[in-house]
Amino acid sequence: MVLYSTTLPAAADLYGDIEPPPRVGWHDYLPGLLVASLASLASAYLAEHYGAPLTLMALLVGLALNFLSGDARLLPGLAFASRTLLRIGIVLVGARITLGQIAGLGWVALIAILAIVAVTMGTGVLASRRLGYGAAFGMLAGGAVAICGASAALALATVLGERRVTQGQLALVLVGISAMSAAAMVGYPILCHLLGFDDRQAGFVLGAAIHDVAQSLGAGYAYSPGAGDHAAIVKLTRVALLAPTLAVTGCFFQSEGAHRSALRIPWFVIGFFLFAAINSTGVVPAPVGAGATTLATASLVCAVTATGIRSPMQTLLKSGPRPLLIIVAASALALALACAVAAYL
Repeated sequence: MVLYSTTLPAAADLYGDIEPPPRVGWHDYLPGLLVASLASLASAYLAEHYGAPLTLMALLVGLALNFLSGDARLLPGLAFASRTLLRIGIVLVGARITLGQIAGLGWVALIAILAIVAVTMGTGVLASRRLGYGAAFGMLAGGAVAICGASAALALATVLGERRVTQGQLALVLVGISAMSAAAMVGYPILCHLLGFDDRQAGFVLGAAIHDVAQSLGAGYAYSPGAGDHAAIVKLTRVALLAPTLAVTGCFFQSEGAHRSALRIPWFVIGFFLFAAINSTGVVPAPVGAGATTLATASLVCAVTATGIRSPMQTLLKSGPRPLLIIVAASALALALACAVAAYL
């Protein structure tokens, strides 16, 4: 029985408007979910054993299993992993944030973070147009650099839609952002030492300029415990900008289409802020918060793995290395701005 059409599946379809959910029974989800879960566990083992970024390992393992995307029995579970688990992961990311942490940064740092995010995304759009890839791909790449790496890219891809950003381009951004984040985790602390930054300054740079959460915190605590704590607050402030960025992107790109509908606020955006608000009250026990963080990481890793499995490899290979220049340009500007602000602090 054919469960899907022959069109390419949509990765990380948060809204469910790119690829409608399949009408299948619960048992039809099990094969794909089992494959995605086992591949995610293998990714976690490789990341821990070799000290590699978990997101990068998840994507590479998923791409290595790309041949499984031709098996119709796996498609419902893989679609569930790349859509529903991603939604759950984004909601649970809110459990890492409190309003008090954000306010503790001070107005100068907070405004600087907002400016860095906006300018970085704008740079991605301008660089993408310059290279002939269009504003949508620039928004995808720039947003991934500016906010929280792979999870931001996955969420933005659903807002932009497959008509504007292909799955091959999404996979390319995921590869590029993971590689750049891994390089930043090693190189940015060295740069902070060379610039003579103290813990607060280094924490701001590492939290404001490194792409993925894990790499940002890893670099911060590698520099010093104090820098790690500050990097965590700065980085999670950037993560908090994911939901408004999705809303702004939806408004902007809605104007490009012939049909304009009212802006929807999906449940995962509401849940994101709700979890952050609850976490701000201090009533959440530490084990519960730690469990939510672990579940968020597991959900996002499984979503990335499923996205890699479902990505059309031929489209990815045809893209070539030129789109990665957009990620490099946005990353370089974000680092320069973060260092300039840190020198002022």
